Amino acid sequence: MKIGFIGGGAMCEALVKGILACGMTAPEDIYVSDHKQERCDELHERYHVKAAVGAAAFAKRVGILFLAVKPQAAEAAMHEVSHEVHSSTIIASVVAGLTLSRLQEQFQIQPVLRIMPNTPMSVGAGMSAYALGSNASQADADKVTAILSAAGRAVCVKENLMDAVTGLSGSGPAYAFLAIDALADGGVAAGLPRPTAITLAAQTMLGAAKMVLETGLHPDVLRDQVTSPAGTTIEGVRVLEQHGVRSAFLEAVLAAAKKSAAMGTKK
Repeated sequence: MKIGFIGGGAMCEALVKGILACGMTAPEDIYVSDHKQERCDELHERYHVKAAVGAAAFAKRVGILFLAVKPQAAEAAMHEVSHEVHSSTIIASVVAGLTLSRLQEQFQIQPVLRIMPNTPMSVGAGMSAYALGSNASQADADKVTAILSAAGRAVCVKENLMDAVTGLSGSGPAYAFLAIDALADGGVAAGLPRPTAITLAAQTMLGAAKMVLETGLHPDVLRDQVTSPAGTTIEGVRVLEQHGVRSAFLEAVLAAAKKSAAMGTKK
């Protein structure tokens, strides 16, 4: 499978790392275009992929083409390759706010997908959601899912849920970082050295997340398993409920989703 990227930023690099780590394709079958030659040289030296300024040279060769540029550069990027790509090439956009209808205006024959990834993709633990355009088949979706899963997990959603995805998993790492920092502060207040407190907090959050994903149990069930009657954990949970932590997280997701929707209407 030959895979191309327009835009050589963090998301591109995260996907390249994942693809190569799982042996999905060879470095020489990955093409990257970036507007900075020094970034192209960096990616080539680090991953041995083919990287150069300009995508027109490889657009006809790839089976999947990722648009991974900033929103303000999306129009130019699409115009550059819209008449170059093969009719069966999958166009996968990770451009924030770029709708399926706009993609399909430029790529009328090709299957297109709109993807919302998040930053933990850079450490192989990303969460991506994608929506399918009208020309995209299940086989196209499976190919993209395999690539996204190389750097985490992926789910398919309707496009009208993309703002909700943004509010939850797109912005969610920030909520988790805030929670880890606050938990670590609590550890420091209780006497722990800060580096130890941060490690304890971060690994605890990671472990809890893995339990949810790997057991398939509802978080409430897992919480009950660690919450003994009249024990330490229920005391902590009681304080969290008193301070409205659950409601605060819920409202944060809704606020971020609302902001995403508002930003989309301005584009």
